[in-house]
Amino acid sequence: MFRPMRIAAVALALMAAAISSARAADVTFDDTARFLAGMQPSADSPLVALTRDPSWQHHAKFFDGAFAQLEQRQLSKIRSWSDVNLAAPRPTMFYFFSGPDFLYANAFYSKASTYVLGALEPVGAVPDLTRLPRGSVGAALYNVERSLGSILSFSFFITKQMKVDLHANQVNGTLPILYVFLARSGKTIRNVETVALDNKGGVHTGNDNPGPNATRGVRIIFAGADGEVRTLYYFSTDLSNSGARATGFLKFCETLGPGNSLLKSASYLLHAGNFTVARDWLLANSATIIQDDSGIPLANYNSRQWRFFPFGRYLGPIDEFPGRYQERYAELFTHAQPIDFGVGYRWRMHESNLLLSVKIPGSEVAPTAETTSFVEPPPKPRPKRLRPPESIPPPPGRFFWFR
Repeated sequence: MFRPMRIAAVALALMAAAISSARAADVTFDDTARFLAGMQPSADSPLVALTRDPSWQHHAKFFDGAFAQLEQRQLSKIRSWSDVNLAAPRPTMFYFFSGPDFLYANAFYSKASTYVLGALEPVGAVPDLTRLPRGSVGAALYNVERSLGSILSFSFFITKQMKVDLHANQVNGTLPILYVFLARSGKTIRNVETVALDNKGGVHTGNDNPGPNATRGVRIIFAGADGEVRTLYYFSTDLSNSGARATGFLKFCETLGPGNSLLKSASYLLHAGNFTVARDWLLANSATIIQDDSGIPLANYNSRQWRFFPFGRYLGPIDEFPGRYQERYAELFTHAQPIDFGVGYRWRMHESNLLLSVKIPGSEVAPTAETTSFVEPPPKPRPKRLRPPESIPPPPGRFFWFR
């Protein structure tokens, strides 16, 4: 008597598992990205039901306003600047010390076909949002908003806050932020897969064994509004000398170069002796470098290899980074062209500096101590500067906008 009931129960369980599996399969990468970005997923997506939640609707309205302001204030102006000043961009762009900042990588180099971002922050994960415990979706969305607060307000991530924000809950790491930036940049995500680099720069997927000192990352295939398929790599990697020598990250990058490079709000790490490997690699493998003064010191460029085009105003580093003032940088910027957007630690429009360095064709030789062209004089006392971003008091509510 009980046998038919047991068979029916098993059948129901199998049917429920099959439905659940099919339901999960229907949640595409692109729908997940759009949902996290506060954008309507496709009509047949299981995530549509979650968009009826007031917390998602509030999240969508908030992001609509935030990204509209950012587009008007900065991103559209950066794209216009790049269209005028970057004559022949290479297919690949490199962005070291980036965090998950695809937003500005795409704004400066919108024509790149391959983006390579590298930073310490973990890749993280985006689970099937339909399987999150009841009531937890709102908390996940709020955490995404919190993670983006500083870059939407200041144009950069505050590292101390990011270490906390990117570990906060089930939707964690850089991946959900990359999803949001891709969706809000008008991209359609086609595929996402975790990858690992062996110590020779070889790419491994699935169950491949990359060996010791593997560099973990993610590869995202996406399409722009023009339909052209592009690739975004993000790797969690240590770019200090010991980390750069022990892993295959730079060897992998070398297979894609030479390319264009972006350095923004890089904590002046490339000014230090512990990051010479990454610094010299960028100088040897970049056709152009766009940076603020927190990137490569002017003293490390060889003027016989590079042409310099300064934009904006150089006011020196903020107080968080004492001793990084560059006299030659200041001298170079006495003849700078104006820019109508803010970027970097000096995020206010009339206080930002941007240096475009273009390698002279035929001069591609590795930099050495003998070929560097500038020697900085001892730093002079500077007038009192603005407070560092970390000292700005937290805004009420979510976060506020600076103009």
